[in-house]
Amino acid sequence: MQIKNFMIDQNLKELTEHRTVVLPVACYETTINQNIHGYVPLHWHDEIQFVLVEKGEAIFRINEDKRIVRQGDGLFINSGCLHMAEDKNESGCVYICLNVSPHFVLSQELYTPYVAPYIQATNLPYVYIDSDELWAKNILDAILKMNQYIQQKSPYFEMDITMHLTLIWKNLVINGFQLEYDQMEMVKSQRIKQMLNWIYLHYAEKVTLDDIAKAGQLSRSECCRYFKRILKVTPLNYVMDYRIQKSLVLLQQAESNVTEVAYKVGFNSTSYFIERFRKAMNMTPLAYKRSKMDD
Repeated sequence: MQIKNFMIDQNLKELTEHRTVVLPVACYETTINQNIHGYVPLHWHDEIQFVLVEKGEAIFRINEDKRIVRQGDGLFINSGCLHMAEDKNESGCVYICLNVSPHFVLSQELYTPYVAPYIQATNLPYVYIDSDELWAKNILDAILKMNQYIQQKSPYFEMDITMHLTLIWKNLVINGFQLEYDQMEMVKSQRIKQMLNWIYLHYAEKVTLDDIAKAGQLSRSECCRYFKRILKVTPLNYVMDYRIQKSLVLLQQAESNVTEVAYKVGFNSTSYFIERFRKAMNMTPLAYKRSKMDD
């Protein structure tokens, strides 16, 4: 199953239901450039995520960090961490994505000592899973098997999934991570989500730097530092980029026109919308619309 349009709420929390019929587990293949945006947009979810790159290379951004993940390797992305993915050098990157509710990883009795400390640690937003390492290869092999079980739904496949999930988690934690719990890091994470939340609610209106900073209970300068450090972009440029993202969906509706879309996503000038769109997408909004109508 390919998820082409990530549904996220105003808090950037992904709304895609990550579960099979019975289990709080989802495993699916993603071709990055088939996403409606051409990349997997910034989002977060309560589930932990394991990624295995099957083809090409991907650039993952997790909180403040950027990692290139090559074919055959993977990532563990922790619960609640902001992340996005881009294809590297038009490699046609395809990856398997395994999302699991943290409470399903181990039994209730083992959750407190062996799961909770890891998903609450502020120094563990992600772990690179290098296939050259034995523990990592064990994880990657288990992801492949779990994907097969979910697709084939053979008898008792749910029990097979739970066994391989335990194997995955054991191989992750045996690395002996020195876990840290930094209250300031928790506050930073909450504040950036609050500011993004405000943008997602108000992007179609007039947006100022003061508005965004106020949403995060920060000064203007601190707000800018947060965005530059975590998202590598200024707050107002982020707003512009998000407006362009929202316009992509609207332009694919047969009855839409460029001027209407421009105003719906917060531009007060059609010409400025066209200018920003061309800069972001290397084509005009009308050309984009026609290309999608021809698909």
